[in-house]
Amino acid sequence: MAFNETTGILEDRRRFGDRSSSIDSAENAPFDDMKQLIGDEEPETTSLKWASFNYINSVLGSGVIGMPYALHEAGFGLGLLLLFLVAFITDYSLILMVRAGHLCGRYTYQGIMEAAFGRPGYILLSILQFVYPFIAMVSYNVIVGDTVTKVIVRITGCEVDDLIARREFVVFVATLLITIPLCLYRDIAKLAKISFISLLCLAFIMFSVFVRVGPMKEIVPSHSDNWRFANWDIIPAIGIMAFAFMCHHNTFLLYTSIDEASQKKWDRVTHVSISTSAIVAFLFGISGYATFAAYSQGDLLENYCFDDDLMNFCRILFSIQILLTFPIECFVSREVLELTVFRRDDINVPISERAHYLITLAIIGASYIISMATDCLGVVLELNGVLAAVPLAYLLPAGVYLRLEEGSLLSRKKLPALCVCIFGLMVATLGTLFLFWDFDEIDTCSHGQAMFYCENRTHTSTTLVDFH
Repeated sequence: MAFNETTGILEDRRRFGDRSSSIDSAENAPFDDMKQLIGDEEPETTSLKWASFNYINSVLGSGVIGMPYALHEAGFGLGLLLLFLVAFITDYSLILMVRAGHLCGRYTYQGIMEAAFGRPGYILLSILQFVYPFIAMVSYNVIVGDTVTKVIVRITGCEVDDLIARREFVVFVATLLITIPLCLYRDIAKLAKISFISLLCLAFIMFSVFVRVGPMKEIVPSHSDNWRFANWDIIPAIGIMAFAFMCHHNTFLLYTSIDEASQKKWDRVTHVSISTSAIVAFLFGISGYATFAAYSQGDLLENYCFDDDLMNFCRILFSIQILLTFPIECFVSREVLELTVFRRDDINVPISERAHYLITLAIIGASYIISMATDCLGVVLELNGVLAAVPLAYLLPAGVYLRLEEGSLLSRKKLPALCVCIFGLMVATLGTLFLFWDFDEIDTCSHGQAMFYCENRTHTSTTLVDFH
């Protein structure tokens, strides 16, 4: 993600001023520290065009490479319908959040939660805002372990079981040399400027996936589950899609960045941005599923052969993008811990350098250990989707609006929000149950070994390596 909700605290101060409440002091107390963290320059407002660009940057991330797997989980036909349903509900929930902000005069996610549900709401949101980026960090480690190992095998010609090609070693080295130094750095504002580069990388990867549809279909065998209209794993598929569209923790930062922001302008930029993001997710899903169908992995890049140099280049690009995004997620998790645990008695005083380092290393270490427990991206995306993304994206925004808006719960104004709330509650509950019930089946993938169709091919190998 290119932005984080904590950055919106400073913007909230600048545009809307202080607002007294029991929790608002906790929101705005780190103002001086946040000013140092994100830079002394005050954020500038932008046109709707640039706001849409930032919006799309905020939505698109690692989740899109899981779209073919989500289509396989739900079934191709039903999966496409669910993709656009999730996009539609996401669009509406983002609009609800700004409406709720206008109702209570608060323009942060923490603010509207406190206005609607008091201290318990603020605590619940803090927990979810820690869980979501933390599991995202786990998924980034899994992706790096999946992708870089393939490139090492290709470049060095070593065996997949050699130390330098083992995911534990690769992720450890990346953590030691790249992740830790970037995460320990307090001023990470400049990392947000990589969003444009990230989109270029993502565009190149999508182009490469399209290029490889024909050559790969020549060696990928048919499967009895190919192109099935519907499967039973609907809820996990929704979790992956919700993770892919998750940007609600950036809502008010994006809203307050719009020149002369209004509800009407926000509705327009939301429709454009979510529609564009849905099209990108659709293209990733269609091209990936058309190539691999029932063999689709949670990490689409896992499906390609070790000696495919075009996809190896994509693996490098994606790994770079992930490693540069990792510190932003770490920053969010660390801020939640600092504000809710370590600075709750005197939140105006920044924690010491020693505590800063210890908290950061603890978060990075925990994410590394958990990521080593599974090498399957699909289960991580599902876990983050149902446990964090679905509540943050659907359940809480709709619940806040229902609580703040006047009128009957079944009124025309509230009924759509009630449906979104029920949808979020159902997906979060059933998704969690199904995930842990079928965990042994879900937590399986092909990491560490080339896909069997790569080993069986003969004449197609030169085609795969050739960029053209």
